[in-house]
Amino acid sequence: MGSSLGVGLIFGNVLLTQLGLPLPALPTLLLAGALTAAGRLPAAEVFAASLLAYIIGDATWYAAGRMSGGRVMKLLCRISLTPDICVGQTQRSFERWGAKSLIIAKFVPGLSMIAPPLAGATHMSLTRFAALSTLGSALWVGAALLAGMLLRSQIERLLPRIVDFGSAALLIVLALLAAYVAFKWRERRRFYAALDVARIGVDELYALIQGAAPPTILDVRSTTAQELQLRRIPGALHMPLHEVGQRAGTLPRDREIILYCSCPNEASAAQAAHVLMRQGFRKVRPLHGGLDAWIAAGYAVEDVPGAAVAGATRALAVEATR
Repeated sequence: MGSSLGVGLIFGNVLLTQLGLPLPALPTLLLAGALTAAGRLPAAEVFAASLLAYIIGDATWYAAGRMSGGRVMKLLCRISLTPDICVGQTQRSFERWGAKSLIIAKFVPGLSMIAPPLAGATHMSLTRFAALSTLGSALWVGAALLAGMLLRSQIERLLPRIVDFGSAALLIVLALLAAYVAFKWRERRRFYAALDVARIGVDELYALIQGAAPPTILDVRSTTAQELQLRRIPGALHMPLHEVGQRAGTLPRDREIILYCSCPNEASAAQAAHVLMRQGFRKVRPLHGGLDAWIAAGYAVEDVPGAAVAGATRALAVEATR
């Protein structure tokens, strides 16, 4: 393999991975590290090509988040093979670490894909994003290539066997990739199956609100998700998913509790419903279609109270401009 072709293949693999295709880049980088240690590929060019691919991928998602806000986040969670990570863990990580999450994003499953568009959606400054994203990508590429260099002897012993198998080796790799995608798809289906709980429609919720015993309505969106859409169902109490178990004691047990979010398949609301049901609550239902369905039906919304969200917004703004 010529060095130019090899570097080009590495660049293409990394770029397609960062753009969202289920093509693992780590094995490619490990192999590249071993080949650079053996003098068969130029180390500087491999590092630069890999870094450039990550920068292009991150910049593309940042721009998508900047232009479309929360819509790109919903799309990513809808197509993600790991929706459980997408729905909760990544946004909480971003809230916990702020802009600095971009430095470790490549090392955290799920965060690598979600952090760049989330940075764009929350209007992180382009300069800060570019600096932190580049630093994080450089650390990841450097670590992967270094690991490949250290594993050079093991990889070199494995390569001839792969070459001997020829087309059979390629079929094995493709079969393993297909098995990986199938496994993740099965886990995705199991995740959503586990969230199977009776929903309530927006028309029924509206009727309940107008009745003599209105329900308690919980907005279980994360602070980041709420900051992306500063509206709520009138009277809703903000209780992020990760706080529901801790604050369950403050909720009434003698009335219906309706939960809503803005994520695909009401994943956060359904997860929160299961948390409450495990604590003995029985009148618990997620809102089918979430906040988007409520708005689409033409029902009234109100601005999120300024104190909580303004504080979160200011914190994100300060973090983004540091």
